[in-house]
Amino acid sequence: MARTTEMKLIELMVLKEDINQVIEFFGKKGNFEFQTELNEGSSGLANPSKEMFDKLQLARAYLNIEDQADYPIGAKLPQDQDFEEAGKLLDAIELMRIQELETSEKVKRVKEAYSEASSFANLKVPYAEFEHLTFLTLRIGKIDPSVIDELVFNIGERAVIIPLGEDKSKIMAATSKKGRFALDTELKKFGFVPLEIAKDFKGVPDDVLENLKHEYEEAKNELDQKIQNRINYGKEHTQELLTYLGCFSIGMQVQQVKDKLESTQLVYRITGWIPSSDSRSVMKELDDITEGRIAIRLYGPKEVPSVRDEKEQVPVKLTHGKLIGSFERMIISYGAPVYGTIDPTPFVATFFTILFGIMFGDAGQGLVFVLIGILLTTNVIKWFPTWNKFGPIFIAIGCSSTIMGILTGEFFANSEILVPVSRFITGLFGEPKDHILHLMPSAGTINKLFIFFLFTLGLGFIINSIGLIINIINQFSQKKIGKALFGKTGLCGAVFFWYVVFMAIRIVAFKIPLFWLDWVIIGISLFGVFMGHPLERLVSGHRPVFENGFGISIIEGIVEILEVVSSYLSNSVSFLRVGAFALAHAVLGFIIFSMSQLAGGIGGLLITIIGNVIVIVLEGMIVAIQVIRLQYYEFFSKFFSETGREFKPFTFKYKI
Repeated sequence: MARTTEMKLIELMVLKEDINQVIEFFGKKGNFEFQTELNEGSSGLANPSKEMFDKLQLARAYLNIEDQADYPIGAKLPQDQDFEEAGKLLDAIELMRIQELETSEKVKRVKEAYSEASSFANLKVPYAEFEHLTFLTLRIGKIDPSVIDELVFNIGERAVIIPLGEDKSKIMAATSKKGRFALDTELKKFGFVPLEIAKDFKGVPDDVLENLKHEYEEAKNELDQKIQNRINYGKEHTQELLTYLGCFSIGMQVQQVKDKLESTQLVYRITGWIPSSDSRSVMKELDDITEGRIAIRLYGPKEVPSVRDEKEQVPVKLTHGKLIGSFERMIISYGAPVYGTIDPTPFVATFFTILFGIMFGDAGQGLVFVLIGILLTTNVIKWFPTWNKFGPIFIAIGCSSTIMGILTGEFFANSEILVPVSRFITGLFGEPKDHILHLMPSAGTINKLFIFFLFTLGLGFIINSIGLIINIINQFSQKKIGKALFGKTGLCGAVFFWYVVFMAIRIVAFKIPLFWLDWVIIGISLFGVFMGHPLERLVSGHRPVFENGFGISIIEGIVEILEVVSSYLSNSVSFLRVGAFALAHAVLGFIIFSMSQLAGGIGGLLITIIGNVIVIVLEGMIVAIQVIRLQYYEFFSKFFSETGREFKPFTFKYKI
């Protein structure tokens, strides 16, 4: 049985001149985990690469360049020349930004001036002439257009109100010299804001308005040209800017790691875990990078004091191909296995695929899953980028569902399309039949359904048994002999479970009654469960054997007996849901097929399409959840008594 990947602890003594290249090597290699977890927060020290990265990000946003999701090809640790060239690029972009901002402010000013002047377009009398009138007072200013009517009503015949401009946001009020105080009072009540009018202002001639308009259009064209220059500049320098972003992203992370390492004035010390299979190549590459200026030592887990004292767990790495590896997150989400124990991923991949196919048997719907898996694997579907790694899972369950669909004769809920296929296959072994496996309940299929449910119970027995075997082997490999032999998931509990199942099959199938040896085997196995904790302490050399007293041990033993009986019964019966969901899927398919037949034509086609979409989405999710539940509660519970620590290698992340 495959076990977790063997790990080694590597200790490095690196000269100050080589430390950047060594950290860069590990960040790109992605197979090294620091023994001491590095703090995520800022060290408070200067980080020139981070400062440059932040400035480049602002420049990228200004040029409206879409950010990259990952590092560009060839991204490497920045050198002095990169700082110099990136600085020149930033200076050019900053100059462009300032010029564009100045032009934008100019456009704003000219536009406001043109708007103000346009308000006086209908004021053709020179304003200076009004100053010579002894009987007239003029007030020009801004006011809310919505209050003009009320202002006119309140003033009455004491003054004349003339709206100026198209939006009427400015007015000219005229009254007699005697009435100027009353006018000012009324204007103030309505929020009137006087405008400063130059003494030599003689209205707004058409040529002045035309000149202002022309100046505004020129300024706007100049701004548009600068914006277009910015767009063109961005297109020309996109790759250069993104390359610098990648380089300085690496640089700032190297600096952050370096600031947190143990060091003297000349030497840095690095310790961390790597897969044993990579140790030789890593040592050689490090020696090449530093030109021999590095000291390297390798330790096995048992040679590390913190591991021997159980103060540190060796990180767990699972190594698989693409198909089995796609199921790894299902394991890790529950908990990483303990280092050195059996890797359950291949079993999970197998059981998940088989159980899903049995519960979701339809050849057409299975092919849909296969298609989705292919599209995800080839990155054609990019709406859910994190789902691409699950493409092989969709392919696996799609194939399983397709095979089960051929056995049941279901193709997109249609039970007639595959009849020729079923007849051909069954004809090879005898009389041709319309369906190889008929799940729809009927008078002639009850016995077959009963056998099918017994098959699901048998499948549950196999899965539970493999879980028990994994636990027993794990406990022996960890030198925990007591846990391997005693308790409900140890050898005693397994023997009880296996013998009771064997005894039930013997009695039902072969009519062989109980005899004294049955009671002896059951009694010995249950005694090992009943006294599991004390016997475990006895074998392990721990004293006292009855840790909490004899009376407490008896009570614990009774609870263990009740739990082992109830848990094994419930763990077995839980697998009846596999048959129940398979039956429900067949019935639901029959309903969709019957409704489409009754509707006929376009209506029948719509029912078929909508029905299949609902089944694929909703029932597919429900079945997946049920399969995961069976794995977690029935399979994992047998051997996941403790969890390990997932291997999390140090890698550069462009978007931190």
